[in-house]
Amino acid sequence: MSNYKSILLENDIFRLVSDVAHQLEVDCFVIGGFVRDLVLNRPSKDIDIVCLGSGIELALAVSNAHPDKPQVTVFKNFGTAMLKIGDWEVEFIGARKESYNVNSRKPTVENGTLEDDQNRRDFTINALAINLSKKNFGEILDPFGGLEDIKKKIIRTPLDPDITFSDDPLRMMRALRFSAQLDFDIEPSTFESIKKNNERISIVSGERIADELNKIILAPKPSYGFKLLLGSELLHLIFPEMVALLGVETRDGKSHKDNFYHTLQVLDNVALKSNDLWLRWAAILHDIAKPPTKRFHPKVGFTFHGHEDLGARMVPEIFRKLKLPLNEKMKAVQKLVRIHLRPIALVKEEVTDSAVRRLLFDAGEDIESLMILCRADVTSKNETKVKKYLANFDRVEEKLKEIEGKDKVRNFQPAVTGEAIMEIFSLAPGKEVGELKIRLREAILDGEISNDFEEGIAFLKKITG
Repeated sequence: MSNYKSILLENDIFRLVSDVAHQLEVDCFVIGGFVRDLVLNRPSKDIDIVCLGSGIELALAVSNAHPDKPQVTVFKNFGTAMLKIGDWEVEFIGARKESYNVNSRKPTVENGTLEDDQNRRDFTINALAINLSKKNFGEILDPFGGLEDIKKKIIRTPLDPDITFSDDPLRMMRALRFSAQLDFDIEPSTFESIKKNNERISIVSGERIADELNKIILAPKPSYGFKLLLGSELLHLIFPEMVALLGVETRDGKSHKDNFYHTLQVLDNVALKSNDLWLRWAAILHDIAKPPTKRFHPKVGFTFHGHEDLGARMVPEIFRKLKLPLNEKMKAVQKLVRIHLRPIALVKEEVTDSAVRRLLFDAGEDIESLMILCRADVTSKNETKVKKYLANFDRVEEKLKEIEGKDKVRNFQPAVTGEAIMEIFSLAPGKEVGELKIRLREAILDGEISNDFEEGIAFLKKITG
């Protein structure tokens, strides 16, 4: 049996918890994700302590014994308590066993043994526990072969997977999330059970599903998690708009690419360059409107004209359905979806200063994200074609830097304000003032005038006669 005594003793928290538990004459264990990550040598800042007694009492006693007396947050309804010690979040709970009602993922809880507590865990790799008692400190308890599953890189439930997933259907999403994060395989009967029970996901709140989905998106290679979502048909239930991208149609010998797998490639490409969740969401949604905009023309084949504009209009509703934030994060995704073809258009023609100014102005602070997305969108298997496109993007980026350095148009505000226009031209607030502001902005972006107050006023006087 593996012993982690020396590793745990490097952290004063475990020594303190062990001493306090000994004084209270209760057995306690570190359990779950911390132990899994310890075995995997992954960083972890969350520690779960389970004790054969009151977790709240143990937490209060640990806080009292710590020199800093950290504040204890008590969750009486759940019988848990949490305290922050430095960068660590330590949660205490009494060992328990659970039973579930078919229409809810909230269990009926009663006191139990360590074995009961390990039985209720979602996966074998999360059922590992390490003893913190004085007598057996550092001894690992592995009733379900979790260590062997870590070695074999397998996600498996401790008990019958049908019971595990039916009791708490969120565990289906967690299985796929851990698989994506750790690059583990899901054991075949466990995966079959997810497919069998997938409709149970309907009793899980959208917020909890979104949380797991975002963790899949933030995995090192998120496409793996989405392929599992597709294979389990959970994706069909939680995000049907993405499933609609799947498949290739051929007509008169002309085909289009599979936009589902293209999207996954773009997502993986973005993931290599950025950990920004919302940029990754832009990658997922950049072609989301291709199915409803697909048309076939005998001469040119399949087209998807306007998919960027319709896609941008679809973003708020998708975010709403998925319980994602409807704030500036959503607006940034919407903007990237709307303008993701703009740089591509610039590489196909002579790049004018005016076109570059407009792109800088419209993209604002998201210009770097936009260029990452555009480069990621080049997924051709033709290496010569890829090199050509990327070289063109290099030139566009050089032009962006040049124009930005010279004109400072990113998120620019015209030197002539609406208030100045009203005062100088004796106008009341209204449509005419707005129209003059637009004319002024367009003149600056087109390079007719510089963003200078005197030049702006002269321009407005000229056009108003």
